[in-house]
Amino acid sequence: MRRTTWAFPTRARCWRGCRSTSGSARRSWGETSRRCCISRPRARSSIVMKMAKELEVHHHFIDGVPSPSANNATYDLVDPGTGEVAGKAARGDANDVGRAIAAARRAFQDGRWSELGVVRRARILNAFADAIEAALPRLAEVETRYTGRPIREMRAQLSRLPEWYRYFSAVARSSDDIVTPFEGPYHNYVRRIPIGVVAQVTPWNHPLLILAKKLAPALAAGNCVVVKPSELTPVTTLMLAQIAKDAGVPDGVMNVVTGFGPEAGAALSYSKGIDKLDLTGGTETGRAVAQAAGANLIRCSCELGGKAPMLVLPDADLDATAAGAVFAAFIAAGQTCIAGTRILVQEQMVEPFLQRFLPRVRSLRLGLPQALETQLGPLVAGRQLARTEEYVAIALSEGATVACGGKRPGDPKLAGGFYYEPTVLTGVTNDMRVAQDEIFGPVTCVIAYRDEDHAVAIANGIRYGLGASVWTADAAHGMCVAHRLDCGIVWINDHHRIDPSSVWGGFKASGIGHENGHEAYREYTKIQSVVVNLGKPPDWYGTTDVVRLS
Repeated sequence: MRRTTWAFPTRARCWRGCRSTSGSARRSWGETSRRCCISRPRARSSIVMKMAKELEVHHHFIDGVPSPSANNATYDLVDPGTGEVAGKAARGDANDVGRAIAAARRAFQDGRWSELGVVRRARILNAFADAIEAALPRLAEVETRYTGRPIREMRAQLSRLPEWYRYFSAVARSSDDIVTPFEGPYHNYVRRIPIGVVAQVTPWNHPLLILAKKLAPALAAGNCVVVKPSELTPVTTLMLAQIAKDAGVPDGVMNVVTGFGPEAGAALSYSKGIDKLDLTGGTETGRAVAQAAGANLIRCSCELGGKAPMLVLPDADLDATAAGAVFAAFIAAGQTCIAGTRILVQEQMVEPFLQRFLPRVRSLRLGLPQALETQLGPLVAGRQLARTEEYVAIALSEGATVACGGKRPGDPKLAGGFYYEPTVLTGVTNDMRVAQDEIFGPVTCVIAYRDEDHAVAIANGIRYGLGASVWTADAAHGMCVAHRLDCGIVWINDHHRIDPSSVWGGFKASGIGHENGHEAYREYTKIQSVVVNLGKPPDWYGTTDVVRLS
């Protein structure tokens, strides 16, 4: 996502108790004072090494082995549940990116993966899926630590990861070449071949799930990849690279470079050594990445921002809709591109809906993400907490009302983390910034509409076009409404549902290209047409006969 700055609290401590990071100086997220004892670079030889019982260092994964940054630089990883430093990661730069791209290029050109044969590749992908399944408890634990997502969410979400790798192994095995009706004594077949070296830039909100949507089709098609995970949540991606190697994915096929967007991310995006660039992130980041890809004339896919409307039609079951709206708005603390952040309710139904919705929101259990009873965890970083607070203040200044939430929790056990109460804003109109901008926090708006045409106009009256949901007792009518919505994904009487076979992609400022399904596999291939002359080769210049050119 976008790189922003964040002010560390005065006299913040490192794990040794160092007080050198002090004052109000603004630093990039994850940085410490150069004088701080934990900021001194040290050489490392393994992907995860203990500096102390509490702190681990995580290195890049390049050409099948853990690799420190070329300059040995690292940065802090923070636990959003406590606000404390929980580990360190290699701070990649252009040198590290170059090494990773070179490793991927070697692996692609020597055919260790691209020419392995689709059946053998599929067999390895299935072994990879089995290995992920075996590692799920540990992956969920680490994903929870660095994203702040409740462990109950992570266990449910990550349990589905193997589905993506198994699905795309099957897609690869069933992908057939096409034979065209080429006229004359010719045999023309069209085949899909891997693109080459693919750069994949992933965000912090669903690190492994979003990576699965990119990595599974890329590997199935025979590509080699360089992954740049978010600087906030790189650890599980590094773990996955090791799992892939152990499952039989050859060295150099999956490489991971950690670090910040303006350093590692920019170097990767502008590199002339990649053949495709795939990003999930903010819309402004997507514009920058698309420009970089365009400058090098390479393929680019972007899954970007959203501001999903929930259209509650007059015949909807309000109890079921209220329950669905809580899930749509507040899963992952609202930090998803398809969060139900605009709940559109017919004017006469607003109060009955709120009577059912608000008690459910207030009952959400906010707490430490590792606790099984927690339903809502912290935001991922201080910058997201500050952004959420800023937008609630803007909404109030524009005339909205806080129906519940609107502040940090008072529980002293949560004081160190980046927590914010689930917030419902009423009296919102679609022209307010809180209704137009992606906040990425636990904030949703209830917007009243007059009739169905007005509801559709509100839903479409935004620059985004990723997801939406329609709530109605009449599924057939719901489909008619869905067809009027200018977005790539529409659910009827549900929200957030995803499957590896279900195509995913946005309209307008929400992205370019598609994930999931056969469309995703095609996104990671290029087409070659081969024309074979089965007749007598013509003597183009040695005959007076008319030669057919086309």
